[in-house]
Amino acid sequence: MPRRFVLGVILLALQAGAIIRARFADDRYFCWAPFDQQTAYRIETTIGDAPLTPEQIQRRYRRPARGVDNRSAHHLFDIIARAEQSFGEPGRGRVVVRYRVNGHEEREWRYPQ
Repeated sequence: MPRRFVLGVILLALQAGAIIRARFADDRYFCWAPFDQQTAYRIETTIGDAPLTPEQIQRRYRRPARGVDNRSAHHLFDIIARAEQSFGEPGRGRVVVRYRVNGHEEREWRYPQ
């Protein structure tokens, strides 16, 4: 078999494997069609006893406090977790994200878990 044919088959097999994996995984960063979910969410963050305003949440996570994202909800959770870990223990907040995926029942995600 020609070398190009073998490389082509390997490439297509890897792509098919990534697509199949994405159907069963929460994170979909490397999927061909990552925008198959609509996630409506509300972020509430408290530092100490003080809740953050929507503007403070926007600056902290570079995401609006309330919005719709067309990716997996876990993408949003990863952004929030990375931001909170970057502040260190004294600046770390308690976060509650209430969200709906594709209009289904509301769920809740918390940081720290």
